[in-house]
Amino acid sequence: MTQSTAPAAPSTDPVVAELLQSVVDVARAIFGAQAGSILLLDHQSFELVFQAVSGQGQEFLIGRRFPAGQGIAGWVAGSGEPMIVDNLRRSTSFDQEVAESTGYVPDALMAAPLIHGDRVLGVLEVLDPAPGPTRACLPELDLLALFARQAAVALRVAVDGPAPALAAGDRDRAVRLLAEVQRLIGDRADW
Repeated sequence: MTQSTAPAAPSTDPVVAELLQSVVDVARAIFGAQAGSILLLDHQSFELVFQAVSGQGQEFLIGRRFPAGQGIAGWVAGSGEPMIVDNLRRSTSFDQEVAESTGYVPDALMAAPLIHGDRVLGVLEVLDPAPGPTRACLPELDLLALFARQAAVALRVAVDGPAPALAAGDRDRAVRLLAEVQRLIGDRADW
């Protein structure tokens, strides 16, 4: 695999950078993960670009680019579906070369697409989530996917500004999404 050396487009908006860092920090805390990252899709070069990192690799990964069609993050970006892998050494989708080039090779990960409308904006990953009965289960993946959807909406608003007004259908969808997040968080507390 060839890693692109082209620099990432710097985030000129400190609010967007702060939002992305907050999202990845919270995702890492929710899942007790060793690391977390947000990779945004550069639609022109078809590359995933590390835009926010928490934990392992935080010092040097921001701005690194990788082909969007490779590895688990590439699969998640291409399919628009979340994925959980509890044993990366056995996964044929895991790109060991990419992981080694970042300086951190996780054992497990969960990844969810950042989707707004019908467009994939990027991928939210948590690496080596806390082991135990909650790791590698569908409610955890559902929670990450819901969190990623909220992050995508927040990212769209931060970049494009708020929409003039929410249509009734959008309001209803937002209320249902929040209710689902609350239900999943409540279910998680019962584990």
